[in-house]
Order: sequence, then C-alpha cells, then structure tokens
Amino acid sequence: MNDPAGVCIVLALLAAVAFAADDKSIESMKADNDVALTTNRVSSFWQGGHAVYAESDTYGKPLPGFRTEIRSRWTKNNLYFLFICPYDTLYLKPAPDTSTETFQLWEWDVAEVFIGSDFQNIRRYKEFEVSPQSEWIDLDIDLTKPHHEEGWKWNSGFQISTRIDHAAKIWYAAMRIPFAAIDQRPPADGNTFRINLFRAQGPPSQRKYIAWQPTMSDSFHVPDRFGILRLVSNPAR
Repeated sequence: MNDPAGVCIVLALLAAVAFAADDKSIESMKADNDVALTTNRVSSFWQGGHAVYAESDTYGKPLPGFRTEIRSRWTKNNLYFLFICPYDTLYLKPAPDTSTETFQLWEWDVAEVFIGSDFQNIRRYKEFEVSPQSEWIDLDIDLTKPHHEEGWKWNSGFQISTRIDHAAKIWYAAMRIPFAAIDQRPPADGNTFRINLFRAQGPPSQRKYIAWQPTMSDSFHVPDRFGILRLVSNPAR
C-alpha cells in the first residue's frame, strides 16, 4: 500500500482488533492535563481511549443486566477511572458521611479498583471504593496479614465524584488516584499495573458481585486473577 494515510488507518484498525481480542488488559490513555472530575460519559476527557466491561459474576457467569462500562485516563500526576453502573435496586448506607472514609463500605453498593505495581509480591496492592452517594474508602492491602481489611487506615488522597440517574437506573463514579499512592515509578508510556475492577450491587437478598476479571472465588481478593492496566499515549498502539 503506497498511501501513507491508508497505512495509518490499517495499523489503527489492527491495533483496535488486537486490543479487543485481549480481554485481560485495559489501556489508560494519556491526557495532557488534569481536569475537574466529571461523570459525563460523553465528555472529551472520557471519550479518549478504550472501554472495558465488567459483565459477569466472580465465577464468570454473565450478568447482562449489570454490564458495567469502565474507562481510564492518566496524566503526569494522576490515574483516573470512570464507572458506568446499571442497577435494578440501589442498596445504600443510611445517613452517609462523605467527609471521611466509611469502613466496611463494601457491604453496600460500590464500585472498586484493585491495583498494584509490584509484580514480584502480588499479594500487596491498593483498593479504592466509592458508593453511589459519594462515600469512599481506600485500603493498603497485604494478604499475608490475617486481617488485611485493617489497611483501611492508610490514606491515598484520592478524590471521587458520583451521580445517580434515577430515570435511567444508572449510577456513575469517577476517581482520581495520585500515582504517588500506587507506584514508586514516575508514570510513563508503557508502564503496567496489575488490576481488577468490581462492583457490589443490590440488597442482600438480591446481591450481585460483578467482576471484570472473574476470580473463580467468592472473594475479590485473588490477585493471581488480576488483569493488566497499561499506560499509553497513542491510541493506535
């Protein structure tokens, strides 16, 4: 093919096909600058890059009514995520307190990011949770400890924004996580992380646990089942 533009189009299509075939990785697309957190899914910020979907339970059984779209961006300082969460019935903690983190937030409806930069000790990673009503918690997880939930005393400085669309029965959660909280390396094109993405949804009688990468367990905390997040600066990679 002698047409340079045509070559670029073909390469971009091949890259898109390759990414779609790799269902265990998510690309985070570089943004030039940090922005105010937004849950607007059609904003130019969130339209950059690819989406992945959490659409099965932790054993891999499809949950089509809860197919959760997840997008990611990064800047020189922060890693961003957007969760788009269809629901049937919200299960919310009464009297929410958004001024401080909420211990045991995982007992209610939440979106969750589990992410680690240590590929040698995969039992160490960070956990970030947000609820539809803007409660939050962050944890420094060490699975060698008998009570790893005690890691909630750690503070990452991450920020969140949420919105509930009651008419459409979708809630949205945006996160901004400082790179300094999750990695000792400066962020750079090609850096990779171990990651998994989850939701807990609905009251106890109808509870659903929704996973991007099924853990094949009742627990989310199965790091050998994590996928990969890759920082990229070019959508045609």
